[in-house]
Amino acid sequence: MIYLDNAASTQIRLEVLEIINNELINSFANPSSPYSPARSSRIAVDRSRKIFADSLNCNESEIIFTSGGTESDNTAIKGPAYALKNLGNHIITTSTEHHAVLHTCNNLEKQGYEITYLPTDEFGMVSKDDVISAIKPNTILISIIYANNELGSLNPIKEIGEAIKKHKGNNSQFPLFHTDAVQAAPFLDLDVDKLGVDLMSLSAHKFNGPKGIGVLFMKNGVPFEPLITGGGQERQKRSGTENIAFISGSAEAIKLSENEKTINYDKCLFLKNKIINHLKQRQPNVYINGHPKLNLPNIINLTFPDIRADDLISALDLEDICISNGSACTSNSLEPSHVLKAIGMDADLALNTVRISLGRNNTEDEITQFLKILDKIIKRIRDNKKEFIRK
Repeated sequence: MIYLDNAASTQIRLEVLEIINNELINSFANPSSPYSPARSSRIAVDRSRKIFADSLNCNESEIIFTSGGTESDNTAIKGPAYALKNLGNHIITTSTEHHAVLHTCNNLEKQGYEITYLPTDEFGMVSKDDVISAIKPNTILISIIYANNELGSLNPIKEIGEAIKKHKGNNSQFPLFHTDAVQAAPFLDLDVDKLGVDLMSLSAHKFNGPKGIGVLFMKNGVPFEPLITGGGQERQKRSGTENIAFISGSAEAIKLSENEKTINYDKCLFLKNKIINHLKQRQPNVYINGHPKLNLPNIINLTFPDIRADDLISALDLEDICISNGSACTSNSLEPSHVLKAIGMDADLALNTVRISLGRNNTEDEITQFLKILDKIIKRIRDNKKEFIRK
């Protein structure tokens, strides 16, 4: 198998799996219980929290474990929004966010909140000036994706953070600033202080950790109303008995990811350039979407004007090669991607668009084989079309 859908999910590392198995066997006690085995469980959770705090350059008390990126996004937006409803009800986001953000904002609109969905440029990027210009006296939260999960384009999070801080001055905590860093985590700087964010979402299965576990950075002092209540775990912010094994596994995954970030960045960029250079030579009519430079090193979004994405994906699947037609959360939809529509792409072309996403396990030999098979499939599809037209 040649797996080229790492933006959807990554293969779990053996080192991570070993940690998970060990914790499943040994950390079986509830970390909230008052005896020795429980203290071992608590130590495992606290150790993991420190690893994430070190990776994000924040306080351990600012790390909240969740069930994944979707819950982290929901919590980052709804928690402060509910807590601040008497202060303001205006939230700013963009039209190219992941559905975990967009649908959360849609839901809040139904509850009486005012949402501004900022347009982006043709690369799916929002400008700092547009964000600042949209701020109103009742704006309580701004949520901007760090790296787009379909196009790979990077938003200027650090510059936006600096501009928001300047806008607020010394007398206001608001608006709060959240970024969905789920796709960015394996490759970009996660230092929340440098980025100037109050909230940041992560999901372990995007950096070779397990599915079903995520992290929310929430700066100390952020007003918050918990969405899940019960036993008061996670400092009263997210109740529920902790998933010790997956928390520990995700911490090992982020530690390894941070240690290898530069190596993996350079490796993926090399393979990405190999694919792009080949396509430019062999498939000159292909459109490469997203910003040509301000982009993740592992995502390539391609439009073949005369080939349906579903046909290409199915043909590659028969060759045991995995690519997608966009976000895994929307890939089964018959509708064109909302991201591609937001950047002004024609609906028919959007249905001809695929996403290739690389990861740490991909090799140059795999890419060479993939490109050879891709050329054959494209030729076969085009030849079949010509034969059908003649008939």
